[in-house]
Amino acid sequence: MIYKLSFSFKRDKGFRKYLFAIMIFLFTTTQIEAQNAEAILQKLKQKLEKVNDYEARGKMKMNVVFIKAPVADVKVYYKKPNMLRIINDNGISFIPKGSVNISLNNIFADLQNFDIIDAGNDSAGLHVIKMLPKGDTADIVLSTLYIDEKNLLIKKSKTTTRENGSYELLMSYGKYAEYELPDKIVFSFNTKDYKLPKGITLDYDEGTEKNNDKLKNKKGTVEIIYSNYVINKGIDNKIFLH
Repeated sequence: MIYKLSFSFKRDKGFRKYLFAIMIFLFTTTQIEAQNAEAILQKLKQKLEKVNDYEARGKMKMNVVFIKAPVADVKVYYKKPNMLRIINDNGISFIPKGSVNISLNNIFADLQNFDIIDAGNDSAGLHVIKMLPKGDTADIVLSTLYIDEKNLLIKKSKTTTRENGSYELLMSYGKYAEYELPDKIVFSFNTKDYKLPKGITLDYDEGTEKNNDKLKNKKGTVEIIYSNYVINKGIDNKIFLH
């Protein structure tokens, strides 16, 4: 009996050492992954910081159940840190708050205020990084980035906010990739979560009733295809006053 108890103790002690080693390995691996994810984000931040401002021309197509709008020629103005304006001379420019580059620039400006989680690679080979704000007052609840690590490009982002629901950005790049500026953006969101800006009068599409539940659970998309950018030439702040 004494022999058996002694053997059990040794086995238990060995198991504890084994379990401890596994825990150390997992902790170390997690730390390395987090450091790798943070290094990737820092490199992306450096690319984004190359752009102080830009003016771009493009075509915007909206597919929103409660808006009837043709494909429009637009001008897009951006200036650090988070000023953005889209001008459509032919009508309204329906862009939900927090879209296009604003949210990404805000995130990268305050990386220290986010917990970074490395989620590995997805089925398309993109590096997935999740970002959680450390405070509980930020508008962003969770942001997930899908990164082409080889070319250092954000190909997709999914963001959940407190005020405007969840939205997704798909980005395609071309000759402005060195500035992390896409040739095409597709912005998707749930219409039930979006709060319309004050003072906007909508042109409802045919067959769409104005105040009913049919607008719920609908997916809206805004697509912008850029034809050119003018980068770092300076933009007067007055352009953003509207």
